[in-house]
Amino acid sequence: GDFSGQLLAYLSLGPIFIIVGFVTLIIFKRELHTISFLGGLVFNEGVNWLIKNVIREPRPCEEAHSTVTTKYGMPSSHSQFMWFFSVYSFLFLYLRMHQTNNARFLDLLWRHVLSICLVTVALLVSYSRVYLLYHTWSQVLYGGVAGSIMAIAWFAFTQEILTPLFPRIAAWPVSEFFLIRDTSLIPNILWFEYTVTRAEAR
Repeated sequence: GDFSGQLLAYLSLGPIFIIVGFVTLIIFKRELHTISFLGGLVFNEGVNWLIKNVIREPRPCEEAHSTVTTKYGMPSSHSQFMWFFSVYSFLFLYLRMHQTNNARFLDLLWRHVLSICLVTVALLVSYSRVYLLYHTWSQVLYGGVAGSIMAIAWFAFTQEILTPLFPRIAAWPVSEFFLIRDTSLIPNILWFEYTVTRAEAR
C-alpha cells in the first residue's frame, strides 16, 4: 500500500501495454517481422507456463495475493517476458537496423539511450515482482535468464529461418488480401518511411 509499491504495481503492467502496442502496430503496419516478434513473445509465455508446471515451485507469499492465476512461481513470467522483449529489441536495434544516413553519432546515441531504457524497465519490472511479494529473487533471476535465452534463440530463428521465407509469405494471396508486407530487405525502416513520406508529401 505504500507509494513505491503502487508505482511498481503500475510498472508491472508493462507486459500488458507491450502486447496492446504490438497488436496496434500489427493492425496498422501489418509487417511480418513484427508479427514474428509477437509470435516469439507468445511462444515465450508458453515455455514459461510449461516450466512452471514442471518445477512447481510455490510463490513466496501465496496468501498475500488471492487473485494470482497460478500458484507456481518458478520462473517469473513477468521477468521472463520483459527480458525477452528487452534482449530481442536490443538485438534488433544493433544487428537488424543499420543507419543509412549521415547522422552516425545521433543514430548510435538514440540506440544506446533506448537500450539503456529497455534494460532499466526490465530490471524495475523484475524488482517489482520481489517487492510486491509475487516472487523470490531466484524466481525472478531464472525468469530473466530464460527470457534472455529465448530471445536470442528466437532472434536467430527469425533471422536465419523465417526472414528468407518472408518474401514468399508476403506473396501469398491471403497476405496480399490482408496487406501483409515484408520489409526485411530494408536496412532502416524508420529512415525509409521517413524519406518516402517526405517525397510523397512534396
